[in-house]
Amino acid sequence: MAAQRIYRIQFFNQGQVYEIYAKHVAQGTLFGFIEVEALTFGERTQVVVDPAEEKLKAEFQGVKRTYIPMHAVIRIDEVEKEGTAKISDAKGKVTPFPISLYGPGGPRSD
Repeated sequence: MAAQRIYRIQFFNQGQVYEIYAKHVAQGTLFGFIEVEALTFGERTQVVVDPAEEKLKAEFQGVKRTYIPMHAVIRIDEVEKEGTAKISDAKGKVTPFPISLYGPGGPRSD
């Protein structure tokens, strides 16, 4: 039996870096978005509770599928096992490059 694939997705959201884990990642049907499905979080049976992970669980509670803007994604890795989901401040000297999916004149209507 093949092992279940798990992906670590890191992306910017409102000045913070989110790191989440999911079982399915694909180019979304919405233009310019990455589709992330089957989010996974640590087991609730653990004695130590991570407040950042609990915040993410609450934020994504009941979410079947989420769409992340392509320009907000930092990286997507296929990993062997699930880690701890977390939110951290976007510190550092690297700023995401602003991009436009359209040219300077906006979308064309040819």
